[in-house]
Amino acid sequence: MQVTSKSFVANAKKGLADANLQSSLARLSTGFPIARLAAIDRMPEFEQLRDDAVAIKDHTLANLDAYLERYEEKVIESGGHVHWAADGAQARDIVLQICRDAGARTVTKGKSMITEEAGINEHLEANGIEPIETDLGEYIIQLRNEPPSHIIAPAIHLSKEQVAETFVTEHTDFPAERDLSDPRTLLEEARAILRRKFIAADVGITGANMLIAETGTSVIVTNEGNGDLTQTLPKTHIVVASIEKVLPTLEDATTILRVLARSATGQEMAVYNTFSTGPRRPDDLDGPENYHVVILDNGRSDMLGGEFNDMLRCIKCSACINHCPVYKAVGGHAYGWCYSGPMGAVLVPGLQGLAEAHDLPQASSFCGRCEDVCPVRIPLPRMLRAWRTKSYEAGLGSKTSRAGLGVWAYFARRPALYRPLMRVGVAVLAALGSLRGRGRFSVLPLAGGWTASRDLPVPEGKTFVEQWKRGKR
Repeated sequence: MQVTSKSFVANAKKGLADANLQSSLARLSTGFPIARLAAIDRMPEFEQLRDDAVAIKDHTLANLDAYLERYEEKVIESGGHVHWAADGAQARDIVLQICRDAGARTVTKGKSMITEEAGINEHLEANGIEPIETDLGEYIIQLRNEPPSHIIAPAIHLSKEQVAETFVTEHTDFPAERDLSDPRTLLEEARAILRRKFIAADVGITGANMLIAETGTSVIVTNEGNGDLTQTLPKTHIVVASIEKVLPTLEDATTILRVLARSATGQEMAVYNTFSTGPRRPDDLDGPENYHVVILDNGRSDMLGGEFNDMLRCIKCSACINHCPVYKAVGGHAYGWCYSGPMGAVLVPGLQGLAEAHDLPQASSFCGRCEDVCPVRIPLPRMLRAWRTKSYEAGLGSKTSRAGLGVWAYFARRPALYRPLMRVGVAVLAALGSLRGRGRFSVLPLAGGWTASRDLPVPEGKTFVEQWKRGKR
C-alpha cells in the first residue's frame, strides 16, 4: 500500500474535484450519523456506558504490560502461539513464515485495519501467496487495487455503477452482458466467488476488535459473517492486533461492544460478535488446528503515558469520521493511509512521524463534533492542536502558512493592535460586499484557499468580541 500522507494537500484537491466522490460523500450525512442518534436515543444509559468504557481503557493502558503478559499466558494455555512484532516489517515476516509453514497458497482475510497498516497483503503477494479480502467492501477495493477510504465502510467512495464496472472487468467467468444494476445481484455475484475462496484457503487472517487477558480470547465484530468463515474453515488462523486492543475481562468486552456498534453504524449490536480462544479442541465441531496471534506495536509504546496517550483508547468505530466536515469534503484517500478523519489526523503522525504527516492535523475545523460523538471521549481537538504546535516548532509546513501564522500571532498577542485592525478589516469587507450586493465573495485576494471551493460570506454586524462585551453588560 503506497503511503501518501505527505501529499495531503494534493490528495484533498483531487478529492474535491472528483464528482463521483462528492456524490458518494453526500450520502454519508444521512446514513451513519442519523442511525447513531436513533440508537443512542433508545439507550438512556449510553452516557454512563461511555464513562465506563473510558475507565476500562484508561485502566488497561496504565497496566498494559501486565495485561499483555496475562493474555499471552492464556493463549499458550489454550494451545495457541503469540508472536510480538515491534514494527510492520516484523509483523509481515512473522505472518509470511506462518503461512509458509502451513504450505499456504491462498489466504482469506477478514476486514482488518492493522493488516492494512502493516502491509500484509503486499508482502504475501510479493512472496507468491494470494491474499483474498472477504469483507465485501474490502473485496471491491482489492479488485480495484485501492486502499480503504473509511474504517468500517472501506468502499464508501464508490458508486453502485463503479462497483458494477469493476465486476464486469474482473469477474471474467460471468457473461459480459449481464445486468448488474441491482445491488443484490452484485452481492450474490461476489458471494458466489468468495464461497469458493473460503473453502480453498489454507490460512485465514483476521484482525481483532479486542483481546481478552482473562481468557486469551480474540474478538471480531462483523456484519457479514466473513470473519467466522475466515477463522473456522482453514487449518490455520492468524490474528493480527495492536497492543492497545487488550482488555482485562470478558465483562469489560461486553461494555465496549455496547458502545461500539451504536457509535459505528447505529446498530444495537453487530450481527456477528465472535469470540475465539485457541485452536480447535477434540470435541469442537469446527475451528482451526493452529492458532497464532501477532501483536504489533509499531510506535504505540512511544505514545503511552504522553500527551497522545488518550488516542490509544480508540476502538475504531469511525464516529469521528462520520461527523467530520473535512472528511465529508475530501474523502478518506486524501489522508494518504488506512486511517482517516480526525482519528487518523492524530494517530498517523504518532505512527509515521510528524515529518511524514504534518499536514493531517491541519485538516480540522475544530468544530468539536469528533470529541462529542467519540464513545470513549478522546479529546481529539486538543491533540490536533498539540500536533499543530509541534509542527510549527519543528519548522514544518509551507513558508507561506508559517509566515501567515507568525503575523497573526504577533497581533493576537497585542489586543490593542489586533482589535482595531479586525474592526477595520470587517468594515472593509462589509463595504465591499455591500457594493457587490451578493452577500458573498466568490473571489477575494489572499483568501484563494477558501474561495477556490466555496464562497466567503460577507461579514454582518459587530465582531465577536464586540458582541461578547455587549452581552456582559
